[in-house]
Amino acid sequence: MTEPRWLSADERRAWLALVSINTLLPAALDTKLHAAGKLSLFDYTVLAMLSESEQRFLPMSELAARTSASLSRLSHVVTKLQKRGWVERRPHPRDARVTIAHLTEEGMSTIVGLAPGHVEDVRNLFLDALTEEDVEDLARIGEKVVGRLDSDHWILRETQP
Repeated sequence: MTEPRWLSADERRAWLALVSINTLLPAALDTKLHAAGKLSLFDYTVLAMLSESEQRFLPMSELAARTSASLSRLSHVVTKLQKRGWVERRPHPRDARVTIAHLTEEGMSTIVGLAPGHVEDVRNLFLDALTEEDVEDLARIGEKVVGRLDSDHWILRETQP
């Protein structure tokens, strides 16, 4: 049996910082979004991905990839957003075998209303603690890791302006 590759002190420090960010940041953003609009960070992310897509719709499989979610989790959340009148499920306009999620006018109004506060929260809780170089490094590092974790579905770079 080979010896485990134990973490160095710096690796452990980086790992524990990442684990803390992954726990604390989504929880803080969830709290703020619940207070502002009674929705979760994941709900917001689904609405945001639809709002940024052409004609405000995406096939469910592509929306799942963009939100790093399973189809099952996404389907549950889309059902919840449908009940609020923010999203509709429809057959794809060019392929009726494919189901799309479509952002309604009410859903668009919701995301437009929440976006300024959410972006300010992201800045206050996260980005303002970083230098421009930190942001570039984080993007580069994050893209490497996400590419390794989800190489088949990772499309962040392709969808960002």
